[in-house]
This record gives sequence, structure tokens and C-alpha cells, in this order.
Amino acid sequence: MAEQAIAAEARASNWTDAVRPYLEKAPLAAFFLGVSSGFPYALIGATLTTRLAQNGIDKKAVTAFALVFLAYNFKFLWAWIVDGVRLPILGRLGQRVSWMLVTGTLVIAAVANLALADPAANIAQVATAAILVGIAGATFDIVIDGYRIEILEPRQLGVGSGMSQYGWRIGSAGAGALALVIAARGGWEAAYLACAALALPAMITALVVGEPARHREPKKRAGLSRAVEAIWRPFVEFLTRPGAMVILLFILVHKIGDTLGQLTVRLLFDDLGFTNDEIAIFDVGVGFWAYLIGIFVGGLIYARMGLKRSVLLSLVLMAVSNFSFALLAAAGHSNAGMAGAIGFENFASGIGGVTVVAYFSALTDLRFTAAQYALISAAASIVGRFITGTSAGALVEAMGYVNFYLLTTVAAVPGILLFWWMIRSGLVDASIGSAGREPASPEQSE
Repeated sequence: MAEQAIAAEARASNWTDAVRPYLEKAPLAAFFLGVSSGFPYALIGATLTTRLAQNGIDKKAVTAFALVFLAYNFKFLWAWIVDGVRLPILGRLGQRVSWMLVTGTLVIAAVANLALADPAANIAQVATAAILVGIAGATFDIVIDGYRIEILEPRQLGVGSGMSQYGWRIGSAGAGALALVIAARGGWEAAYLACAALALPAMITALVVGEPARHREPKKRAGLSRAVEAIWRPFVEFLTRPGAMVILLFILVHKIGDTLGQLTVRLLFDDLGFTNDEIAIFDVGVGFWAYLIGIFVGGLIYARMGLKRSVLLSLVLMAVSNFSFALLAAAGHSNAGMAGAIGFENFASGIGGVTVVAYFSALTDLRFTAAQYALISAAASIVGRFITGTSAGALVEAMGYVNFYLLTTVAAVPGILLFWWMIRSGLVDASIGSAGREPASPEQSE
């Protein structure tokens, strides 16, 4: 009996030790930041796809709306503004806090504008409104990512990435489910207006937590030279690191298959005859819990296996998840098949959301956190999004869903092989920036 009691106590202690890091102040703040980060993406992604499909818009036009996401891919072009431009009046609250309030307000206004656009009456107006949401949401993300990385210590990057992904999933799934439910009862306008309030968690978090202790401003220079340096220096610092081109290549190709598959999945559900309620239950419901479990497992894997092996495993799992949609397409309208495909895909994505995001966060330099992470995160899916927006609909019509999802599975292989080579060559360790090495310090870096 004594041995059983000791074993039970040890299990309880291990469980407590596993959960405790998630309850620290910075990871909890990362959770609320993630909530606000996720919802604009959902509203111009799967939710808008469903809205357009239900208004009778053809597949090629629907998939062309994936080009709206290019705002997220090109956000690095203006990310330097968030790092280098001090806002008047609000700037007294701090560089990150002031920008969080301004960009959050812009997102609310953009979502409200999209709510009032009618696809049946003027598809061009919807496209313009969606682009504005994309630009506002991408800028909000620049601030959120910089703030998240800077409030987390290096030891917290894995847990903080997990909490951010928890929040992102709750924000995106919550917006998706809320929009579907309200749209079925009160129309799409009311649905989008209700979802706009999800910008508030990040804004409130910034006010409560305050300016990050790890935030470092680059050395001040007056006049035009300061403005020019704010634009180019973040990118020069990253691109002159040893092996920078290989790292950037990995960032570009690692998510091609996943992006291709996910931005067309709602078309698959619609063609297989799934109703809004079935989509809400399985895609949003089952997927939501599978993702949360995947995030927790990802945190454990990251802690036990380390960064390199955990990232490699997550890349393999995400590739296999695309294959599950090929099986669903072959099976047809099957609730069990949909639950299985959605469940596995979200579980794999949850693991990848912890491991890959932790690695990308660790790549940044604390002087240029927002600009460099914007470059990294923008590059992470630009190839897949461009292909999706320009040809995914035509590929689905030409190949059928089964062959299309088999193609997305094959497209994930190059990223797996490249990261394996990066591990063997020592490039993964050599690529880590100051955000992955240095604790909080009041000193400012040049």
C-alpha cells in the first residue's frame, strides 16, 4: 500500500510539474493574445468560404479569395513601422502597448465593414472588405507576435507557443462556430459584428501586463538615417546569419502541403453534402478538442524530445494528416470519416503549433522581434497560399479531391527532408537568435 501511495504521489507531482508552466503570467498572457490573433484569420478563411459557397459563388472565385491571405504573407513590408515608429500620445504607454490598442481598433472597424458587404449584391465590395480585414489582421498579428515573444523568457517559448496556439484555436474556432450559429439564425451581418469583439482580449492583456521587459529598441539615430535603418536592419541581421538562405528555404516550403489542404477543406465538406451543423460539430467541435490535446502533447514532446526532434516529428504528422482527407474524399459523406480526418489533422497541427512556432520565435533578434517574426511567419505559408489562390480550385476540378489531397501529402515531403538535413548539419542550433538565448534585461542593445 505504501508503494502504491508513493507511486500515486509521484504521478500527481509529475502532472503538477507538467501543468505549472502553463499557469505562469507570461504564458497566460500569450493565451489571450492568441484568442485575438485567431479570429480575423477565421473570418476571411473558412467562414468566408462557407458564406460565399452558400451564396452560389463558383469554386474558382471562392478559392481566389485565398489571395486575401497574402496580406499576412507580405506583412513584413510594413512590420518595421511597428518596431520603429513611436505613436503620438498613446506612445507613452509603450511601443508594444500603444500599437496593440491602435491595431486592435482597426481590426474591429474592418470586420464591421466586412459584415455589411453582401456577396450576392456586390462581390467586388466583399473582396475589398476582406482585403482590409486581411491587412488589419496582419498588422495586429505583427504587434501580437512581437509582444508575445518579448514577454516570454527563453525557457517559456515552448509553453508560451502552446498557450498562444490554445488561444488562437479558441479564437478561430470560436469565431467560426459563433459565425455559423448566428448566421443560421440572424444572418451573416450579425455574425461578423458579434465576432468583432474578439479583438478585445489582446488589447486588455496589453493594458494589464504592460510593456514587455525584454523589449529592446535599436540604437537611436536621428533623421532619415534612422528611418532607413528601421526598414532594412532587421532583414539584414537575419539574412547575414550563417545558413540564412537554407533557413529561409525551409520556412518557405515546410507548410506548402498543409496550406494547400486546409484552405480548400470547406469546399470538400460542401461538395460532400455536410450541413452547417455537421461542420460546426465535427470541424469546429471535434477539431477544437483534438487541437487542444495536440497542443498539450506538443508541449510534452517539446520538453522531452527537445526542439529538433519534436519539430521533425510534427512535420511528419502534419504530412500524414493531409492523407486523411484523401481517405475522407474517397469515403464520401461519412460523419465518422470526417471526425477521424478532422481529429487527426488538428491533433497534428496542435503539436506543430507548439514546436514549429517555438523554433520560429527563437530565431528572432530582440531588437527587431516584430519585423523578423513577421518575415518568418509571412514566408511560412506564402507559397501554399499563392498556389491555392491561383490554381487550387482548378486542380480540384481537374484531379478530383482524392488525387488533390494525395498531391498535398507529397508536397509536404521536401520540408521534412530539409529540416532533417538542417539537424544533421548543425544549422538548427546555429540559427537561434537572441530571443531564444537571452533572459529579460533592462539594458538596451545597440
